[in-house]
Amino acid sequence: MKSSKVCKRSALSLAVLAALLPSHLIAEEMPADDETIEEITVVGRSVSYANNATDDAMLKQQTSMTSVLATIDNLPGVLINEGDTFGADDWSTSISIRGFQVDLSQQQIGMTVDGIANGNSNYGGGAKANRYIDTENLRAVEVSQGTADIASRSNEALGGTLNFTTINPSMEQGLITSATFGEFDAQKFYARFETGEFLPNTYAWFSASMQESSDFMQQAAENWRDHYAAKLISYQDAVTITAYASYDDTHEDNYQRIYGLEQFKQNPNWDGLTAEWTGIPYVDQVYRKGWSTLRENIFAYIQADFSVGNMDFMANVYYHDNEGRGDWVPQYVVDVTDDMGAGHSELISGNTVYGGAPIGSILFVDSQGNSLSPIEGCESSITFPYGGAGAEYDPQCYAAGAIPVGSYRTTNYGKERIGFNGDFVWNGQIGDMDNTFRAGIWWEDYNRDENRSWQKIIDSKTSYEFDRTPYWVQYSYDYQVDTVMYYLENELDLGFARVRVGAKQFNVDIDKKDIFVPASSVSVSSDSDVLLSAGFVAPLMDGLELFGGYAENFAAVKDAILDDPDTDYSAVEPETAENIDIGLRYSSPGFNASVTYYDISFDNRIIFVSYEEVDGVDYLEAASGQYQNQGGIESTGLEASAQLQLTDTFSVFGSYTYNDSEYTDTGAEGTPVIGAAEDMYVLSVDYQADNYIAGLSAKYVGERPAGSFEAPAYTVADFYLGTSIDMGANAGVKSLDVRLTINNITDKSYLGTIATNAGWLGAPRTAALNVSAAF
Repeated sequence: MKSSKVCKRSALSLAVLAALLPSHLIAEEMPADDETIEEITVVGRSVSYANNATDDAMLKQQTSMTSVLATIDNLPGVLINEGDTFGADDWSTSISIRGFQVDLSQQQIGMTVDGIANGNSNYGGGAKANRYIDTENLRAVEVSQGTADIASRSNEALGGTLNFTTINPSMEQGLITSATFGEFDAQKFYARFETGEFLPNTYAWFSASMQESSDFMQQAAENWRDHYAAKLISYQDAVTITAYASYDDTHEDNYQRIYGLEQFKQNPNWDGLTAEWTGIPYVDQVYRKGWSTLRENIFAYIQADFSVGNMDFMANVYYHDNEGRGDWVPQYVVDVTDDMGAGHSELISGNTVYGGAPIGSILFVDSQGNSLSPIEGCESSITFPYGGAGAEYDPQCYAAGAIPVGSYRTTNYGKERIGFNGDFVWNGQIGDMDNTFRAGIWWEDYNRDENRSWQKIIDSKTSYEFDRTPYWVQYSYDYQVDTVMYYLENELDLGFARVRVGAKQFNVDIDKKDIFVPASSVSVSSDSDVLLSAGFVAPLMDGLELFGGYAENFAAVKDAILDDPDTDYSAVEPETAENIDIGLRYSSPGFNASVTYYDISFDNRIIFVSYEEVDGVDYLEAASGQYQNQGGIESTGLEASAQLQLTDTFSVFGSYTYNDSEYTDTGAEGTPVIGAAEDMYVLSVDYQADNYIAGLSAKYVGERPAGSFEAPAYTVADFYLGTSIDMGANAGVKSLDVRLTINNITDKSYLGTIATNAGWLGAPRTAALNVSAAF
């Protein structure tokens, strides 16, 4: 399966894209009456909570291959870290806002796609926005920090919501083609066909892309992604119909975290994974191609917007299917059957054990499949990885003819979601004051299955190719999660201020079915209390307004928590947060600015408390422990940003974030939150004149706690330079664009995503050239 992954990509995409001229996305033409973001400015909309949105310059600072997540990294309060420049590793990706995190173990920030729930952002069975949207189909990203919009569809939005929006179809027919070539074997081919008006008042586009890249350390990884998407908008009398669909098929070879500053200083360009297969299972457990993430996502929705008198309605239905797996290469075969002295049945193809508990590990065997013991008194020469290993793992400590054995472990995920959203807005008056009443509902039903299978590596001496029939399926779970969220809100314009007050509630029911041990099946209700919100916007002078907001946010208990047999589920409560924003926002021609103070109390934080330590990787996840509500987090801080049009050609953007986040857990009060920087600032200068564009952006990230050490502060700078050539009617080509992007232009070594006592290496200097053509 591994060696054929690249061949898995469809012949259709290769055939179509190979014929296309290289090019980059040109500006879309959008019907003016369908704008959902009236004006894309970094300082955001005139609402009672802090919000920002990406602008065109922020999109240009990233390559066309870059994950859509990276485009928001310069916004105040936001820190995005990915394994490499192209975001080709979900395993090492993290998002941090105001002390709230999305990473391997935490999902505390909501994420939506065109306002529709993404179905959780976790690594195991979840999907972030980059699985739904091609970067060249991204319109903008709206970031609502803290209090956020009451209608936001997410049950993990403790610290705000990220809404990724797709481009609308053009009113004109055309073809846009794009090719990107970059360092580390990176390349991407993209094409989008705009239909124009193919039915009365109906427009659509269709896109396809394929991309490849390798890791920046050894160029051993085989990363690839195929993405197909389409969008339609139809204006029919009083009804606007919008439909979107995407298919994403991805294979990523992971990066590994490093453990401490000494390892970072020793070699800041290597994460400890290897490029060559050695034939020694203990060493080959860190073979890069054996650390993989495979995901396939299908996502679609259809939406109707219409008005009746002074009432506006929106309704949509959506569907999402997710399949995939996560791979590892444990340095042993798990002994799950007592073969009474005969050769181990786990080594014979076709023998599969379902469930049960391990009784030991098989490391080296003779030709009959019997376990061997190392030569007495032999000292192992293995010093890598994880500090080395004992004689039982060293082939030099066995007699001639000993056969090493190992496993290919896959955790297999599947999820199917269907959902419905409905919103109602009534615009009226109370006396002579304008009044807006909103109400809505979100319903989602999802089924998720997960199992873990262990396959024997066919010949551990030669390669990581494995038997497709597992010798052991460790567990198999089915999850059923039903979510209903409903809200209502009223906003009254008092003249001197617009004041809103609202409430919403979540009803979340989670059922876990243990396929092998039915008695371990469990059901949990994770309903919220009634969650209150309130806010105001008060104009102080022309262009200047004061705003403030309060919101009670909520995150339901995650289904994966039900996997732990030692947890008392009746004692685990949903996570909650109380968010307060207050700030000033100024907008005028040529200058926009905002400043926000926030105060957040995050309670009932759910963490896994382990009762024992395990050396190396716990492939069996055998360490005992349980999930508990452990206190929470207190965050206060300041976010500021400004945009200034210096001249007709030069613009400047800057942002500053001060964040003080501390744990309130018993015994850990006052301890800084892991991965949360206290200070961040961004300065960006952009140039545009005639047919030329250029920009330079720098971001400083202060020290971040990592448990046993502090990740050093760092500054990275990105640069882009491009030109657009108007081709007129020449050969049918309307325009030809060329853009060079260099991320981390100074080649700064730094730590990216931070975990407890560990961190992932940041991406080095990476250059990419994009050429585009529009027909």
